[in-house]
Amino acid sequence: MELRVRPTVRADAPALAELLNEIIAAGGTTAYETPFTPESLAEAHIDGPRVITSVIAEDQEGCAIGFQILLANDKLGSDWGDIGTFARRGSTTRGIGSALFAATRTAAIAAGLKAINATIRADNEGGLTFYAKMGFVDYAVARAVPLADGSPVDRISRRYDLI
Repeated sequence: MELRVRPTVRADAPALAELLNEIIAAGGTTAYETPFTPESLAEAHIDGPRVITSVIAEDQEGCAIGFQILLANDKLGSDWGDIGTFARRGSTTRGIGSALFAATRTAAIAAGLKAINATIRADNEGGLTFYAKMGFVDYAVARAVPLADGSPVDRISRRYDLI
């Protein structure tokens, strides 16, 4: 399957909210627990003040099959970005994350960043595997961060150095 990666635009918000809300509803792979409206997704992940870059992967029919965000995070400093990657549940398209990361990495370098942070739930084996494959390395662990229901889940922070 051929895929196309491009910058997201506000018109993508309904499709991306649906994609992300399916992931949230399934549980276990994202720190997000509250569903997004198209408006809240656009503000947080497309064109809000913290967005450094946001890219979408589409199949040959133009259907959103994944997206990746790079956000400013005051806790990390102005020369770091905070990444998030989301792929449609059940998608069998290979290479979505790699294609998204190539575009995000290019945008991060153009923005003058020195590193990218990925914070992954310890129970998200797919996410841990993906970021390791992209070259991210562990640098911190936040132990027993409670979910909305109180269940403790570690968060593993990994970095990708750009310089």
